[in-house]
Amino acid sequence: MPYLTSTGSTLRTGGAERLGVGVPGYAHPLLAPAEWAGLSRPGTPLHWAVLNIDDGPGARPDPHCLEAAGRLRNARERALRGEAPQDMVRASGGRLLGLIDLAFGGRPFGELIADARSYLGWYRVGGFYLDRCPAGRDGLPAVRRLTSTLGALLADSDSADEEGGRLVLGHDTHPYPGYAEAADQLVTFRGPWTDYRWSQVAEWTASYESGRFAHFVHGVPRTHLEEAMRIARWQGAGTIFFTDRDGAKGQTDPFAALPSYWDEFVSRIGPGISE
Repeated sequence: MPYLTSTGSTLRTGGAERLGVGVPGYAHPLLAPAEWAGLSRPGTPLHWAVLNIDDGPGARPDPHCLEAAGRLRNARERALRGEAPQDMVRASGGRLLGLIDLAFGGRPFGELIADARSYLGWYRVGGFYLDRCPAGRDGLPAVRRLTSTLGALLADSDSADEEGGRLVLGHDTHPYPGYAEAADQLVTFRGPWTDYRWSQVAEWTASYESGRFAHFVHGVPRTHLEEAMRIARWQGAGTIFFTDRDGAKGQTDPFAALPSYWDEFVSRIGPGISE
């Protein structure tokens, strides 16, 4: 696993070259077919996308999710074999992550591992997104135990490729610093643009590379896209998802569908974008 070999000692210098898209979780492929189909489309600088059937893997394999997972996995395999143009490897090299709900530390360890085994067995995911992850110091030992076990499961499965699997902690805020050594990435912001534009980054994050952090922001106007990206880079986010959806007018999850400016969004963070 990549995080096992990280020293955490590299100072952040900008990270624009690493900026890419992380999808917190689209709606079911039947409800969001364009969104899922677009994940492997050339020109999409995808880092990873979260698969969430029913706050987890569900009770049995879902044929529509199996198809979506297969398309994304095949696109990544083609990219890693060098069958895509060099400047499009990131576009088709994204991983699929299975969502595991930690309920802020309230679920038994055995249930979490059972969810992970289902994701690996049914969908051959390339890692896990640990949603509602504890952020306090007291929750760290249990999370470290979990990520260590998940790393071993990934290593023993046929899901991990030569770059290994990926573990992302969904804190949605800045956690106790020790969590940075427990996984590959931490989600340190998830919320509205009205909060994000005035947000402050925790000082301890400056000791880590920008690729270690992810930001999800909703309600971002098209006219403020560039400003939002400057904030992300300044705060050291390597993976982002911005949308103009805001949860209003019956939208239960602003991240469940494409923003109206999706093509402009991905083009702004594609290869060649710099400060």
